[in-house]
Amino acid sequence: MSLVPISERNISSVEIASRWRELTGPIADVVELKYSAAAFNTGDAISINLRGQNVDQLGEAAARIRAELSKFTGVTDISDSFRSGKQEARLSLRPEARHLGLTLRELAGQVRQAFYGEEAQRIQRGTEDVRAMVRYPELERKSLGDLEDMRIRTASGSEVPFASVAEVDFGTGFSTIRRVNRQRIVTVTADVDRSIAIPTEILDVFEAEVLPPILSGYRGMSYYLGGEHEEGIQAFSGLTSLIPLALMIMFTLLAIPLKSYVQPLVIMSVIPFGAVGALVGHLIMGWPVVMSSILGIISLSGVVVNASLVLVHYINKLRRQGISINEATVQASVVRFRPIMLASLTTFVGLVPLMLSNNPNTAFIVPMAISLGWGVLFATVMTLFLVPSLYLILEDLLPAGWVMDKTQTEPNFDS
Repeated sequence: MSLVPISERNISSVEIASRWRELTGPIADVVELKYSAAAFNTGDAISINLRGQNVDQLGEAAARIRAELSKFTGVTDISDSFRSGKQEARLSLRPEARHLGLTLRELAGQVRQAFYGEEAQRIQRGTEDVRAMVRYPELERKSLGDLEDMRIRTASGSEVPFASVAEVDFGTGFSTIRRVNRQRIVTVTADVDRSIAIPTEILDVFEAEVLPPILSGYRGMSYYLGGEHEEGIQAFSGLTSLIPLALMIMFTLLAIPLKSYVQPLVIMSVIPFGAVGALVGHLIMGWPVVMSSILGIISLSGVVVNASLVLVHYINKLRRQGISINEATVQASVVRFRPIMLASLTTFVGLVPLMLSNNPNTAFIVPMAISLGWGVLFATVMTLFLVPSLYLILEDLLPAGWVMDKTQTEPNFDS
């Protein structure tokens, strides 16, 4: 369904999808039914992958998990990847057939040639190929009953009745069989109305109370979580391995011009408070913390140190002029208060239109804007209190010259 622009309607696409689902109700014998109104996503809200060797047991366990998921409020569009295929005839050899030199491969090949046919010739007609197939006449291949009437050719060239050398069983196959690391996989997926429930909380309850008793009844069956959960773990594992490297480079870039190992730590001490401000901002704005929020917090780490750097640099400048550390700290806080606050407020105000935007085309970067805007604002307030206090505390605790060596030349950040 194509909707008019969001500015011309007073209902969101998610609400329309929910209403559509409500009015449709359950549909008998449906294989899979999903209502999606998301412009983008990072996977299914709930995705449970069952691993095992027995496909029938995997299908049975998936059905039990679907039934348990339906008991949770806010869980919708529950389905699994277990699909029954068409009816099939399964051939097997009798013991007597082995003595005639007949193999199961040869038996299957002759049955296929009789009913489906064997390509004998291919004729070119214009731009198309016409295949000439050799097979039984149509009257002798109209039903499965004709299978028992056919004759099978042995290795010696003689023909014997089908029933004397083979048996046939009828059953239902599988339309698809998925494997991961040589193990068969059946996936149970579901969507979650995030205004009612949170996917992580449902999965926590499921892992603790529901899955263990279900899987204990099947030997060799295990599970792992996919969808949003798996994507989040992979994304965070990549970020957590690179964040320490980024912080180390940031520390080095600050330590070289400041000629101090302590002052970079004072400057970078506001980074955690910026992350706290970003989380508080999401709470105030009513937005969930998503992947773009985390990216905004990481970007925030390089922004919030600016105010701290300006403040520490001015304290050092006053101390090299012979002013005492207490007076230099107070005077620097007073002099740099206005430029620090103006820089932070202009950054926050500049991001307000994006934070308040209801355009679906920009919805994916709104959490990043919230992280940057509120993180900068909160970290700036903390900078004005935390950095001077921490500077004075470290000057008292550490030996003389560790925080700042007055004999060193002043780095020129203004250029």
